[in-house]
Amino acid sequence: MEIDLEENKQEFLDIFYDNVERDGAEELLNYLEKTDFFTAPASSKFHSNFEGGLCLHSVNVYKRLLKLVEGEFGENWQKTISPESVAIIALLHDICKVNFYTVDYRNVKVDGQWVQKPYYKVDDSLPYGHGEKSVYMISGFMKLTREEAMAINWHMGAFDERAKNNPNILKTVFQKFPIAYLTHIADYMATYLDEETVE
Repeated sequence: MEIDLEENKQEFLDIFYDNVERDGAEELLNYLEKTDFFTAPASSKFHSNFEGGLCLHSVNVYKRLLKLVEGEFGENWQKTISPESVAIIALLHDICKVNFYTVDYRNVKVDGQWVQKPYYKVDDSLPYGHGEKSVYMISGFMKLTREEAMAINWHMGAFDERAKNNPNILKTVFQKFPIAYLTHIADYMATYLDEETVE
C-alpha cells in the first residue's frame, strides 16, 4: 500500500502544533525529523506494515482517542483531560518504534520464478520494552504528566508481557487512570478498524 508521505506527515504535525505547547516539544519534533518516524512502518507484518505506517497509525489513534474521550467525558471533556495530553498520548505512544525496523529480503516464488521480495524485520538498537520505552524516549525531551505516562506505558493492555506476569496490574492501572484504558481501546480500534496489512 502506498500513501502520500508528505500529506501523512503534515497531518501529524498539524495536530501536534495545534495542541502541544510543552517545553521540549520542538526539540522532540526535531529529533523525530532525524529518525525514520515519518517513513517507518507501524509493524513488520501486522497493521500498517508499509512505509509511513507508523505516522499514519499515530494519527489514527489520535482520532480514535479524541472520539472516545469526548464520548466518555462529554462536551466539557477538557476539564478531565487536556487536548494537549490527548495529542501527546496518541501521537507519541509508539515512538518506541523509531529506528526499530530495517528492510531485508526473502525469496518468494512468483509465477514459477524465485524473486527477492523486501520485508521489514525488527532490529531493536534500544531493547527497553514497548510502552515503557516510549515513556523513556519522550521524557528525554519533555516532562509527561502521570496520566500521560501511564496511558503510554500501558497502551498495549493485556498484550503487554508485563501484564501477562501480573494479571491484576491492568485492573489497577485502568481503574486509577481511565485515560490509559481509553488509549488501549483507541490503539486497537485504529489497528483493526482503520488500518490495513500488506501481505
